Amino acid sequence: MIIDTHTHLDHSRFKNDIDLVIKDAIKCGVKKFIIPGASAKDLLQAVKLSEKYSEVYFAVGCHPYDIDSFDESLLKNYINHKKCVAVGECGLDYYRLPQNEEEKRDTIKKQKDIFILQIKLAIRYKKPLIVHIRDASEPSKDILIAQKANIVGGVLHCFNASNILIDMAKHNFYFGIGGVVTFKNAKQLQEILPSIPYDRLLIETDAPYLTPEPNRGKRNEPKYCIDISKKIAKILNKTDQEIQNQSTINATRLFNVI
Repeated sequence: MIIDTHTHLDHSRFKNDIDLVIKDAIKCGVKKFIIPGASAKDLLQAVKLSEKYSEVYFAVGCHPYDIDSFDESLLKNYINHKKCVAVGECGLDYYRLPQNEEEKRDTIKKQKDIFILQIKLAIRYKKPLIVHIRDASEPSKDILIAQKANIVGGVLHCFNASNILIDMAKHNFYFGIGGVVTFKNAKQLQEILPSIPYDRLLIETDAPYLTPEPNRGKRNEPKYCIDISKKIAKILNKTDQEIQNQSTINATRLFNVI
């Protein structure tokens, strides 16, 4: 069994065939799905899917690209829902910052402020975090430690192979490994993977994005967790079954999915 710990099943690209997507994944051994909370506009769809399918869970949160639509009251409305298992994906993303220096400073400050608000929300409601980090490893780590995020822990989604973040396991964090690990140019991630504690590995697709080899170019789906687990097994010199079993144990422990 595999748990896809990060899959955007609430995305419009799944609108017309979500039943088939879930059925295909289950046939491939992917038995549970966690939809991250990225945008307020998609939250209600995530909730509906979790209520329709026993295998689907969701998180409440705001992606750093969606901070202008951040609505803490909306997140609070659903954070105690029986299928809500986390807060996020929240974090810092400095990949597309404004060129104007004043606007750049304002955007960074707002991203940090809303990231901190979501960490506090997770601690208050005792939910793990789903953390998005892109081109911002050091400030993200500083905030997580300063805000005592280790109280609830969480996952570093789409782990970016940063040596700065590799020791976050000791701060109660897990590492989400997705389709990028199968890419030919992902040498840094492939090299650092053995350094990640075995009991901290999680499998995720980030569907519909980042489709793994050999299906790049197609819409990503949870069924492709199989390709990710096979690549991880090859790198770590484990069997595919060992990776599937351990990642499921890890995901169950972190998100308390039953």
